[in-house]
Amino acid sequence: MKYLRHGAIVLVLLLTGCAPKTYTINEPRLIVFKSPKLRYADMGYIRQNDDEVRADLFVAGQLVQSFEIATLVCVNEGCLRKSTFNADYLHPDYPDDLLLHVLLGKPIFNKAFLEKTEEGFRQSIKGERYNIAYEVSNGNITFRDKLNRLLIKISKVKG
Repeated sequence: MKYLRHGAIVLVLLLTGCAPKTYTINEPRLIVFKSPKLRYADMGYIRQNDDEVRADLFVAGQLVQSFEIATLVCVNEGCLRKSTFNADYLHPDYPDDLLLHVLLGKPIFNKAFLEKTEEGFRQSIKGERYNIAYEVSNGNITFRDKLNRLLIKISKVKG
């Protein structure tokens, strides 16, 4: 009887652990992601809830890459610490939450050089190892690092 009770508890934990996540925001977007490791330009979805964000990238209706950001960044190959993800996919000098903030359209680098505009804001951040132009305007997001040949563009879908 004792083993049956423990087995039932394990079964409940397994089933709830594999339950699909629900997101409060689920928006289709045109997503461009160009870096030395990944090149993508097509439709995708930005999904978010209170404590995580997920970007799903599709080509011809097939999921080709996914970024899920909570305490770790999970991609198709597995989960990484944010600093490791930045070193592999973006740039090692970027703050840990850079991709999270870009996907959410929030200021980066602790709001450094933040210039508010009528439609949102822009930031121009230059350092020895990066040259970033970042703009959020009417829900459209453009992050470009000219020095490291990196572009993330997230545009609303019209219609």
